[in-house]
Order: sequence, then structure tokens, then C-alpha cells
Amino acid sequence: MNAIMIVCTCPHESATEIARQIVHQKLAACVNIVPSVQSIYRWHDAVEETKEALLMIKTTSNCYDTLEQEIFKLHPYENPEILAMPIAQGSELYLQWLLTSCLP
Repeated sequence: MNAIMIVCTCPHESATEIARQIVHQKLAACVNIVPSVQSIYRWHDAVEETKEALLMIKTTSNCYDTLEQEIFKLHPYENPEILAMPIAQGSELYLQWLLTSCLP
């Protein structure tokens, strides 16, 4: 079981509910909500520009599959951004808390 961080953008009105649900279900130990990011992206062959919230989700690799499914259920986008990155280093005390705060 490895600590990972997932980034996920979403509409502002969805951010708090997604974060609460995944922490409540022990799919994440912590979610930071960065309240405003500006995203510029290509969608259906057009360049789009949207103000969104950014979720920084701290979890474990064991939780990833279930967490991804839950994000798809809660997220209003057809194709939400869900990118997982390994946490290579961090405070031992914090990482131990993270690993014990998520489902085994």
C-alpha cells in the first residue's frame, strides 16, 4: 500500500460534496480544495476555458479503483480529470496517519 495524491478538477459547486463523500467513505484521508483554477482545454474539437476548483486528494494506491468509481458517480463531467501521482517522500508521521486513515 503506497501513498498517492490524486488531482481532480470540478465545478465549484461540486467540490465540497465530492471531498466530503470520499473522506467519509475512507477512500481518502484528506482533500484540499483549491477554490479557483482557470482551465484551458480542448473538448469536442473546441478550445474551452472554465473556472474550476482543484481537489488535491491524499489516499492510498489500494483505494484508487474504488475512489475513481466514486468520483465518476459524484462528478458532473462526462470525463473528469483524475490523475494519480505517487508520494515519494513526506513526514513519516503524516504518511503513517494517511495510510491508517484510508480503508485497508
